[in-house]
Amino acid sequence: MKQSLRAKRMAKHHKRLGSGSKLNLVSLMDIFTILVFFLLINSDDVEVLQNNEAIDLPKSVAEQKPDNTLTIMVSASDILVNGQQVASIADVLQAEETDIKGLAVELNYRAQRAGELTELQQQKGRAVTIMGDATIPYQLLKKIMATCASTDYRDMSFAVSQIAAKTDDTGVTTEPVDLLPQNIDGEG
Repeated sequence: MKQSLRAKRMAKHHKRLGSGSKLNLVSLMDIFTILVFFLLINSDDVEVLQNNEAIDLPKSVAEQKPDNTLTIMVSASDILVNGQQVASIADVLQAEETDIKGLAVELNYRAQRAGELTELQQQKGRAVTIMGDATIPYQLLKKIMATCASTDYRDMSFAVSQIAAKTDDTGVTTEPVDLLPQNIDGEG
C-alpha cells in the first residue's frame, strides 16, 4: 500500500523524536580543556602556608614569595613543627637553656631524613620558616632561632601577612612607617 506524503512526513517526524537525544561532546571537551589550562597556569602563583587561627602574623609589604620549607609554628601555648607539637611555650620560657630540647630533637630528626646537605645548604644552612604570632616575646623568638642555628637550620625566614604598600599622590611607593622610637633631637 502506498503512503501519502502526510503519513511519510509524520513517520519521519516520529522516528526522529523517538530516538534518544544526543549530547554534543565537542563543546563540552573544549570547555574542560580551557579550564584545565587555566588551572595549570594559575596554580604556580599560589603559596599556601598552614594557617592557624591562634597565630596573628605580623604585617609586611614584602612581595617576595616564600619557599616551601620546614615550618615552625609558634602559637600562644605551643611550638609545632609541621603541625606536630614539640614544646610548650610555658616550659620554654621558664627554662634557663638557650636551646629548646624538643625542637632540637625534631629538627635533627628531620635533617637526618633529608639526607646530605647540598653545596648551597652547606654555606647557608638548611631552610626553615618561622610562623609566629606578632605578640610572641623576643626571648622566645631568640631561643627558637638559637635552636635552629645549632641544628644547622641557619637559612631562616619569617612568615608575615602581606599588605599593600602605601603610595603618595604621584603613585610613588613610600616606605612603611618606622615604628622604632625616635629621640627628641631627631636622631634614631
